[in-house]
Amino acid sequence: MAAPVVYGPAYSTYTRTARLALEEKGVDYKLEEVDILTGAGQSPAHLARQPFGKVPAFEHEGFKLYETGAISRYVDEVFPGPKLQPADPKRRARMMQFISVSDSYTYPSCIGKVVWQRAVVPLLGGTPDDKIVAEAMPMVEKTVAALEALVDNAGPFLCGPEISLADLHLAPVMAYFSGTPEGKKLLSGSPRLNRWWQAISTRPSVVKTQPKLG
Repeated sequence: MAAPVVYGPAYSTYTRTARLALEEKGVDYKLEEVDILTGAGQSPAHLARQPFGKVPAFEHEGFKLYETGAISRYVDEVFPGPKLQPADPKRRARMMQFISVSDSYTYPSCIGKVVWQRAVVPLLGGTPDDKIVAEAMPMVEKTVAALEALVDNAGPFLCGPEISLADLHLAPVMAYFSGTPEGKKLLSGSPRLNRWWQAISTRPSVVKTQPKLG
């Protein structure tokens, strides 16, 4: 069986989610870097894989796929290894809820606003805009509170005793957000979410896929 290829930059949270799924399944794969910050996402080669110019894109034995949710589910269902989707319908529904909350609310506010201003803008040589961060904080606080309420007390993972795609979807987001002053403060006041993050952040797959920035 040919090794799958993930197209996207190591620093991308969504690319990292796809990689985490492959790592958790124990699958050998190739990461083909596509630096979207320098415009590589708009190259003809990448647009042929992903018409919207986003990341990641994925290929396995001639089968081409994009959208992180589709890729991670394909990886879980095609390759042997630990199951990453709960068999119990309630836990599986909770997994999907976590993913949807992360995509719709957590990523846009925590990454798109806070992390972008606190980390990406300085990395690119710019000056952070505190006003953008301040305006984002009501949604940031709301999404963190929502995640805290959803964490399963049966732990140690978001949906209970076994790791799922929910963990792999949220971990890359939290890796960046937890490094900001706002993230540190909100996590310190969210005991269940913080407990989960402290545990998942040391997991071998998460450590192995930690991007090197700067």
